[in-house]
Amino acid sequence: MRFFSRIRCATCSAWARIIGALLVAAALGACSAIQLAYNNLPTVSYWWLDGYLDFDGTQTPKVRDELDQLLAWHRQNELPRLASLLKEAQAMAPGEVTPEQVCAMADRIRERLLAVTERAEPAGAELALSLTEAQLQQLERKYAKNNAEYRKDWLDRTPAQVQEKRYDQFLERTEDFYGRLSAEQRELLKQQVAQSVFDPKLADAERRKRQQEALRLLRGFAAGKPSPAEARAALHDYIQRIAEPPPGPWRDHQQALLQEGCRNTAAMHNGTSASQRAQAVRRLQAYQDDLRQLVAAR
Repeated sequence: MRFFSRIRCATCSAWARIIGALLVAAALGACSAIQLAYNNLPTVSYWWLDGYLDFDGTQTPKVRDELDQLLAWHRQNELPRLASLLKEAQAMAPGEVTPEQVCAMADRIRERLLAVTERAEPAGAELALSLTEAQLQQLERKYAKNNAEYRKDWLDRTPAQVQEKRYDQFLERTEDFYGRLSAEQRELLKQQVAQSVFDPKLADAERRKRQQEALRLLRGFAAGKPSPAEARAALHDYIQRIAEPPPGPWRDHQQALLQEGCRNTAAMHNGTSASQRAQAVRRLQAYQDDLRQLVAAR
């Protein structure tokens, strides 16, 4: 079951977002690269964040230390939980699954990502309070660059090109998990992509809205000088609004995408052969073995 490739988890600030994204990538990427990727997360995360904020000499050692501590906490507390989720997925893989089972697994993965963001909140608040106007201008420039790249990748394409791009992405991920798909399975994947409710324009509008909200929040910190507890509470509220959007078109779209992903994942898995499911079982076992080795290495 390729539960994990189709479930999007909205994360919070840049600080917590990179941690969550990289931890999932490390836990669910190519088996041979998991340990190297995971152990290098603090370094990779630092440079990712630095590209957004251009840390100064005072911030750099604090950020590096906090990232090291976050990884140590995650290794001890979260890796065993991820291994348990993988074990459950492995037990389900030989049989058929329902969309409800896929969504339930997705919710549990989302909970683990949100646990990482919650753990990162105190350090994120401290960092946010230290940002200068020059750094916020750097963040604005990075947002603008990201938006231009998103436009090139998604908005400047025709609907047919968008479908082709999404099909290629899903095909690569699905075949990485199950092995080569048959012609019938590829056709099913094409139909799923063609019928998708995915709207890149709506996603672009929401990401820009979140960016502006983040900039207002951070500039408010600089002007109002809140206490660390007040800053953390404000960041937490921001995270929750992303994780649980208020009623409206974006929330409806997110829910529709989630339900669509659960249905499509179940349909694809239920159309796989016994040998493909055996491949999925082996892949999930390899993931578990690597995670256990990472836990033991602490």
